[in-house]
Amino acid sequence: MTDDEPALTTDDESLHVREPPRVLVPVQVLEGESISESLAAFLAPANVVVLGYHVLPEQTPTEQASMQFEDRAQEAVEDLAETFRAAGRDVQTRVAFTHDRDQTVERVAEDVGATAVLLPNPVGEIHDVVVPVRGTVDADRLADLVATLLVGTEGTVTLWGIAEPSGDFDADEAVAYVRETLADRGLPADQVTTEVTASEYPIRSIVERSGEFDIIVMGAGGESLFAALFGDETERVAEGAVAPVLVVRDRTVEE
Repeated sequence: MTDDEPALTTDDESLHVREPPRVLVPVQVLEGESISESLAAFLAPANVVVLGYHVLPEQTPTEQASMQFEDRAQEAVEDLAETFRAAGRDVQTRVAFTHDRDQTVERVAEDVGATAVLLPNPVGEIHDVVVPVRGTVDADRLADLVATLLVGTEGTVTLWGIAEPSGDFDADEAVAYVRETLADRGLPADQVTTEVTASEYPIRSIVERSGEFDIIVMGAGGESLFAALFGDETERVAEGAVAPVLVVRDRTVEE
């Protein structure tokens, strides 16, 4: 848990406490994967959970790996946590040894109630954020995250509606709604730009333009988290994009 005070928002009737969104940061700690200071600073307004994981060969029992590598993994995770603490945010940490990375990350994301999961990529300073809107998206949850990360900074966000010519998705309407929701969360209009394009292959379009932006924030779009991350199409965003990717998880029924 973080010691920082949550942001306050008000409506006409009462004062509400809005808990900052929680971002899960999975890192292959024993393979030397790391998080840059600029990315840690960008995520610092959110509640961050660092998951240090190590994928084991099928024949290696997790108990054996834990005995052998636990200390190294814990030390590496703490080093990563210090990067976030230096940016002004306390963090939670988890360590996992697993035979199935996707299943483990999804389970931990569910356990900690993560709003989004980060797919790290090398990045410099983060200023330009792109939000591809390509279908059904939880605009409230997405806006909570983007506004938390950008309000009070000089960062900008491009809301990019992508419609397939043969589909019935109204990209203009969806982008307008997300922009309105961001305004409700306190993000000034001059930090938001919008555009709408048609594309036969939205995922390919996102990957091709990923170098124009510093980070991508996109919704899972009604799919399970890792179907969204590593399915046939979005695998190319996760693995082909130049920029880091924040995937906003869909709400569970309980949420």
